[in-house]
Amino acid sequence: MSSSIPPNPPVTPFSFVLETPAASPEEALRHFALRLAVETDASDVLTDLQRGKGGFVVVDARSAAAHADMHVPGALSLPYRSIDAEAVAALRDRVAVVYCWNQACNAGAKAAARLAALGIPVKDLLGGLEAWVHEGNPVESTLPPGTTFEQYLRWHHAGRGGRYSAG
Repeated sequence: MSSSIPPNPPVTPFSFVLETPAASPEEALRHFALRLAVETDASDVLTDLQRGKGGFVVVDARSAAAHADMHVPGALSLPYRSIDAEAVAALRDRVAVVYCWNQACNAGAKAAARLAALGIPVKDLLGGLEAWVHEGNPVESTLPPGTTFEQYLRWHHAGRGGRYSAG
């Protein structure tokens, strides 16, 4: 007498994508519309700068020394710790597009929060200066020729203060 044991069904791995259900289209619309209201990217900023579009100002939330070393052309140096009502008087009636070093730096978010608290409409430049540079966009810089953004960032994150020095 032989008993037949059915084989185990094949194990189908679960979906990491679908494990959490997707939001409804209405919820997704609200989410992404809100993100677009508070974020922009390097390509859009560069295109508007090249077209001479007004209505916004690019704000560098890093230190004044970092701004002097390298920044988005025409960016206003406004270190986030120095943002107060007097500092933002020149920003009235314009959207401030803030940035810092990269996505791992929250100085841009801190600046954006302070600016918004003072009544300035604001957007965050996604990826900061690093994304700007990696897209091949122009910068205003006093760094020695041939200094890469990566070299400069490593130097900065090594805790050195003030202006860049290759030595």
